[in-house]
Amino acid sequence: MFRRLAPATLAAALLSAAALTACAPADETPSSSASASGAACTKDSLKTLAAGKLTIGTDEPVYEPWFVDNKPDNQKGFEGAVAYAVATKLGYAPGDVVWTRVTFNNAIAPGAKPYDFDVNEFSITEDRKKAVDFSSPYYDVRQTVIALKSSKIAGAKSIADLQAAKLGAQVGTSSYTAIAEVIKPTGQPSVFNNNDDAKKALQNGQIDGLVVDLPTAFYMTGAEIENSLIVGQLPATTGQAEQFGLVLDKGSALTSCVSQAVDALRADGTLTKLQQTWLAQSAGAPELS
Repeated sequence: MFRRLAPATLAAALLSAAALTACAPADETPSSSASASGAACTKDSLKTLAAGKLTIGTDEPVYEPWFVDNKPDNQKGFEGAVAYAVATKLGYAPGDVVWTRVTFNNAIAPGAKPYDFDVNEFSITEDRKKAVDFSSPYYDVRQTVIALKSSKIAGAKSIADLQAAKLGAQVGTSSYTAIAEVIKPTGQPSVFNNNDDAKKALQNGQIDGLVVDLPTAFYMTGAEIENSLIVGQLPATTGQAEQFGLVLDKGSALTSCVSQAVDALRADGTLTKLQQTWLAQSAGAPELS
């Protein structure tokens, strides 16, 4: 699972460099020199919270497969690896990265932020865009229902089969939104401060099913919760794919450069390779209609 990534090709490197060069402040005019435009997305010119450092936020705790051992600075797990790949694109060495812990809800609340960007499975939504900026998306995701094998919904085949069940999700997440807008259960969903609390509720029989994103569902059922299974994947809450993005302060001067870094990682194949390295595939997760 933890295989070494292949080096980028020369063509991909040139494409990545071109993407970052294109990232310029909003007040740049078309007549600005190429060197001035390119300098806008370099370590020396980016206006980060601490000069020469890149402060990245995430929750406490964080879980596999997004991070490993609740240690964001070990560069392991999909989002940990993405964070450091973005930092590298912007010219920051691993030692230049500083991590800070911010709860999920506080990270997307209005107001000044204690980070340059935050990574924590934030789905890009129009409502959240009112309070924060998002980078270009780095991952397309599906919401998934998991349950104990003894649960009454273990054999569910459709959304209708879930509507009488007691369901739960972490507060403020798109998983909770999926319960309310897609499943529309007859009873009030349970809300948890974090997935540790949610897992305990599932194991103790307080809820029939837990809604999480698909990679988390694979990890929970495969490594954390005995005698559990993936009931199935939910349809998207809209006609468009749900996507994760890095979160920045509203109107941040870094948003454009961070987005260009993410775009470059997609163009040179890095995001795909990181997904293959850290995230489980969708086989074994049936669709719920």
